Amino acid sequence: MFTVKSLLKRYRPAGMASQCLSLPDSFPDPPPSVDCWNCTIMKKEMTALEFAFRRKTKITATLVNYIRKYSEELVQGDPHYIYRIMDFCGTHEWTIVHFGLRNVLEMAGVKNVELVAGPGCPVCVTPSYYLEAAMKLAFEGVVVYTYGDVFKLPAIRRVNGARSLAEAKALGADVRLAHTFLHAVIDAKKHNKPSIFFGIGFETVAPGYSEAILKGLVPPNLRLMNLVKLTPPAMFYALETSRGNPRDYPVSGVIAPGHVSTIIGGKAWVPVAEHFGIPVVVAGFEPNDVLTAVAEILRQLKNGEHKVLIEYVRAVKWEGDLKAQSSISTVFETVDSAWRGIGYIPKSGLALRDGFKQYDAFEHFGIPDLTPERWQYDLPPGCRCAEVTIGKAKPTDCPLFMKACTRDRPIGPCMVSVEGTCAIWARFGGGGLATEIAKEVGLA
Repeated sequence: MFTVKSLLKRYRPAGMASQCLSLPDSFPDPPPSVDCWNCTIMKKEMTALEFAFRRKTKITATLVNYIRKYSEELVQGDPHYIYRIMDFCGTHEWTIVHFGLRNVLEMAGVKNVELVAGPGCPVCVTPSYYLEAAMKLAFEGVVVYTYGDVFKLPAIRRVNGARSLAEAKALGADVRLAHTFLHAVIDAKKHNKPSIFFGIGFETVAPGYSEAILKGLVPPNLRLMNLVKLTPPAMFYALETSRGNPRDYPVSGVIAPGHVSTIIGGKAWVPVAEHFGIPVVVAGFEPNDVLTAVAEILRQLKNGEHKVLIEYVRAVKWEGDLKAQSSISTVFETVDSAWRGIGYIPKSGLALRDGFKQYDAFEHFGIPDLTPERWQYDLPPGCRCAEVTIGKAKPTDCPLFMKACTRDRPIGPCMVSVEGTCAIWARFGGGGLATEIAKEVGLA
């Protein structure tokens, strides 16, 4: 028999702490804080990660030596070429910045490799239109459930004076934080008020939505505003964009997202490797996972190979999670989808199939969905989040970064989420732990 608790165990979001302060025992009462950076549990887990990493610095030193070796061999082919390696997960970017891996490689004398952040943040790419629609419903008396990362996401247009769901809540709207769709299911059953779940995310969260629907757990008063994005089409778009300017070096290799790949499998990245002729490595999230991916990409480039390799073998299978894939395809169909500041990317989103429209917030509340004709550019003046998202710019290239746009007063969407590149750079910019790590691996 399927219950909410059993599904919470199976489809708990990857990386979710066993207990989360943003979801107290008294849920849905407002939590004391929604600042994940200052969460004591997150800090404890990050301290444990750092401790585990420091016990493996001999491995780190070996990996850095391999990267340097392959880098030097590639230099012999073209001394001026820069090999750009793109990560496609906010957690990978967090690891790279927090542990100062860019600086570590530079200290090791690796001058021809650039680590580039790609589209790894679902919050960052959610169009303002949907956020504005959710705020409008909240002011009309609909209970709006959302993830903590979405709470402070700024819209391009104010709704009743509010620029975010956090501001809407402060002005009296009923906005509630939920760590998963199933927590919203639990609460919505208690009050029977009309409700929506603001369902952002990548493939990782999609089974949580589909399974709750298929098992009949969703109460009739709760609707899903489904905003799930698909990562392989975004990867194609970002890689094509990187080749659009002949003066720029194209992306030479990809570190594919580990959490997403637990669902879609390593096989999902084969079209990328074959179409662009570049290596793709599905990596875990410890610093040595990322360094292993970099070393493998450089090794393949040196040998003229372009294969998909799973480094994150402790979690990812070649075929992925077939049950989750079946669940997703039963409930959802693939559609063209809008990405904030970017526009429409073909086949990059999910929509509820006709047989499940009773759960659709757009259908129930009469909200017209976006179309390519109706979509409008939805970033503030001067904000370069779209370019940061697809790897065309660094956060420091944006004139607003750490000036008008800060972690406390975000203007662009990339400064909000813990997976947003700008938020990560703002938090850990300046090299992270690079100097300490460099000493421990004999580089300084």
